[in-house]
Amino acid sequence: MKLAIAAIGKPGRGPEATLASDYANRATAAGRALGLGPLDLIDLEPRKTGKAPEAELLLAAAEGAHLIACDERGKTWASRAFADHIATLRDRGERRLVFVIGGADGLDASVLAAAGSTLAFGPQTWPHALARAMLAEQLYRAVTILAGSPYHRD
Repeated sequence: MKLAIAAIGKPGRGPEATLASDYANRATAAGRALGLGPLDLIDLEPRKTGKAPEAELLLAAAEGAHLIACDERGKTWASRAFADHIATLRDRGERRLVFVIGGADGLDASVLAAAGSTLAFGPQTWPHALARAMLAEQLYRAVTILAGSPYHRD
């Protein structure tokens, strides 16, 4: 199952972008044997501002995929349960899993309605660059959990 993080905005050239890329590369390498990956980072730049133009880009990036909406009102998953959820999606035949991160005003209702699952990093608001990096790390962690690696400790 291919994995992707589709996010509104540019990741920049700072340490957060480097961190997200590093974890995406690690997840890609570790996931091959498990039928997971590659993990692609997709950065989307709408030509118009607002949730609706952002939604068009996010929904197009996730077309044909199981969409997981990153939203502060979404479900909080323990790392092991998150890994199990990903494995369940893979095992039921999903070919592509796309996590979407909206712009500064969050996700449009159409994206939330299209989502098969939601994910929250808690009730706090996080900068998008950090959210990308945290999500990439959690995907790497999920892959290592599924592989039986000692990276994650309960």
